[in-house]
Formats: sequence, C-alpha cells, structure tokens
Amino acid sequence: MKRKIIKIDEELCNGCGLCAQACHEGAIGMVGGKAKLLREDYCDGLGDCLPACPTGAISFEVREAPAYDQAAVEAAQRAKKEKLPCGCPGTQVKTIARKERVAVEPAASVQSELNQWPVQIKLVPVNAPYFDGARLLIAADCTAYAYADFHRRFLRGHIALIGCPKLDEGDYAEKLTAILRENEIKSVTVVRMEVPCCGGIENAVKRALQASGKMIPWQVCVVSTGGDLMEE
Repeated sequence: MKRKIIKIDEELCNGCGLCAQACHEGAIGMVGGKAKLLREDYCDGLGDCLPACPTGAISFEVREAPAYDQAAVEAAQRAKKEKLPCGCPGTQVKTIARKERVAVEPAASVQSELNQWPVQIKLVPVNAPYFDGARLLIAADCTAYAYADFHRRFLRGHIALIGCPKLDEGDYAEKLTAILRENEIKSVTVVRMEVPCCGGIENAVKRALQASGKMIPWQVCVVSTGGDLMEE
C-alpha cells in the first residue's frame, strides 16, 4: 500500500538521537551514529520526530510501505518497559557497585592535566593561541566522570574541548571545522560514551575533518557507562 511515511537524510543527520527519543512507537533507532527508520510498520506517519530534529534531516514522503501495526507497537512498548525504566539508553537509571579501594598516593600529589580555559566547545575561541600545534581532545562531558584515569590517559598533553550533543543546542561541526581549518592541529582524539546520543559528537568531528580539507590523524575511544574503556 502507498502511504505517508518519514524519510531520513543521512547527510543532514548529526546523530543526536533526538528523533529516536521523540518517536513513541520506536520506529527510529541509531545505527552507526545515524538515525535510521528501523521498522516501517511502526511509523504512524504523524511525524512527532520532525520538530525534534535540529538539522531538518527528517521529512515526509508517500511511497509503498507496510501498514502501521499498532498492535505490534504496543507489544514492543510493553517488552521495552520490562527491560528499561526509560526509553533512552543514555538516561537508563542504574547503580554501579564498586569495591572500596585503598588510596595508592596522597590526594595532594594528584595534579590536574588541564592545559587551557575555557573547555566548552561552544565557548572556546576559534583562534585561541593554545591551538597552534595542539593535539586536540574532543570529549563528551560525561567521559571525565565515568573514566577514572581520564586526566592521565587522555587530557595529558592535549587541548581539551568538551560538549554534549544531547544537551547543547545546534551542531558542533561548523565550529570544529573552523578550529581545524584555521589552526595547525597535530592530531584529534575523540572520547565518547557508549550511548547512542554520544554519536553526535563523533559525527560532528568526522564532518569537521572532511570540511577542513586537511589530513589530520584521528582516533575514537569509547567509554562504557560502567567506566571501562571499550575501544581505542
């Protein structure tokens, strides 16, 4: 049957995950840091996801698609409630049990590895002098709290830019492109959480690297919500 259904432009999608949260039916999910229409029969064609998208990546089209299956949607929602207390993995409530650790060194001997201020992507000047010859660390703000060795492992010797694509308005790609293009950046390290909404910061960096026109070495590290380093 032909009916109205959403269409997602991957080129415009910044991976923020807001559309997936807005889709009460669960038709949209995050795959590889991009929004995808996972179940056509879950899409009711009403478009609650459209106003949630900050980049205009979602639109309507009329095409052949299976009919909206309300019964299947309701069954999936019941099953989801049994697994998660909330819809978004990034806001899933959990308690992390830790064993008591014996301090290895006095707290006074632990020093911050932060080399500049400000650190927020939205606040840092594009032509700040500390960008010249910098090894850039672009991190989701939760990572410094989740990963215990963040200062020594990631912050040491780097200029840090932090942000949260789920909470900040707009997209980071334009600002990051300007920083990469107008400064001599030696390398870029992205540190993000494992949750889907954190894909927005990774995708913004990818687009900024492409738009800058420079060949800059870069890597992505992923931290689990339990505080473990998953990928390097």
